[in-house]
Amino acid sequence: MNTQVTKQITTGERIKAIIGGSVGNLVEWYDWYAYAAFAIYFSHSFFPDSDMTAQLLNTAGIFAVGFLMRPVGGWLFGSIADRIGRKKAMTLSVLLMSFGSLLIALTPTYETIGVLAPILLLVARLLQGLSVGGEYGVSATYLSEMATEDRRGFYSSFQYVTLIGGQLIALGIQLILQKLLLTETQLENWGWRIPFVIGAILSVIALYLRSSLHETEAFENKKDIKQEKKGSIKELLKHPQALLTVVGLTLGGTLAFYTYTTYMQKFLVNTVNLSREESTLISFISLFIFACLQPVFGGLSDKIGRRPLLLGFGILGTICTVPLLTALSHTTSMYTSFVLIMLALIIVSGYTSINAIVKAELFPSEVRALGVGLPYALTVAIFGGTAEYVALWFKQAGVEHYFYWYITICIFFSLIVYVRMKDTKNNSKLDQD
Repeated sequence: MNTQVTKQITTGERIKAIIGGSVGNLVEWYDWYAYAAFAIYFSHSFFPDSDMTAQLLNTAGIFAVGFLMRPVGGWLFGSIADRIGRKKAMTLSVLLMSFGSLLIALTPTYETIGVLAPILLLVARLLQGLSVGGEYGVSATYLSEMATEDRRGFYSSFQYVTLIGGQLIALGIQLILQKLLLTETQLENWGWRIPFVIGAILSVIALYLRSSLHETEAFENKKDIKQEKKGSIKELLKHPQALLTVVGLTLGGTLAFYTYTTYMQKFLVNTVNLSREESTLISFISLFIFACLQPVFGGLSDKIGRRPLLLGFGILGTICTVPLLTALSHTTSMYTSFVLIMLALIIVSGYTSINAIVKAELFPSEVRALGVGLPYALTVAIFGGTAEYVALWFKQAGVEHYFYWYITICIFFSLIVYVRMKDTKNNSKLDQD
């Protein structure tokens, strides 16, 4: 059966599938990040308050609450992917994301409908959290299974290329609106709705792209396995070491990633006191370079293994986080800010470029999407999703530097996991498919 399925997928079809899966992933993450990118403009529309930090704190709170649905999404879509196919799960997740974006675009302000406005915003983010929670595990599994054995690190790195790409498109649209099309007042009054309308439209395009994808060989080859064993929590719990490894290796990486990407734009405005336009420009350029680095690091892991890159992130992240963020908080220069952020993102690339393939290599195909998605989503919900909220809470309390140490401690815990784990490149469950 394995030989038969292999013959059905040509090299061209494999590349097309990886591109199609990646583009759909990019649209999903654009919808998710549009909220973070435009929060500085719409926060006052849902949470009237004279204090900018308080407004951002409330908006970041809903951002964090959206993450609470991600474990549910990881379980739901992971189970669907392991039971009826990766392709169907990815198609359903992008449909849900489209609806969430449209709801945000159409929700009236607090001034118009009162408390119902933040409630509708919350509902939209819960739907998007459900969608994106399922998206990570399923698309990571899909890309890993579609890649050839000697290029798994390289191909799966496009998980974060498209993840970052979604944020870049959100920032790019923000730059166009800021610089060319709208005034500051127009952006605050109604212009912030535009990216969410675009997101809903892009989701429909992604839906079309995903409808023509090939199913993976790994899923097709395990069709004879009993249905009750596929995508079940009971079956997943038979792999406790792999589950704990996913949590441990994600802990520091996700917190560092969300700090230097999602939260950094607000940090530059609220702490460094750069203008919104300056912070958007710095974020856009640094994220573009960051995205380009992912395949480089992913390809390197195919040569030297996954573990050396994780160790590099763990060691440098533990040593450099406090000095980098302290220096960044005291600078007033755009150029210095860019260099410091770029140094941080190079360090974080040791995690982001390969975390998808490392997780996929830990689980057999019948619980792979669930095993990759659920423990990852739980960890991200607790640490990544709350990064902004915790940072802003420390700032409001007048002890912002505590947040720097919080990140350092979390990365150190992940470093302990990296030191103790085997290199998944040489012990990959994907080889058993």
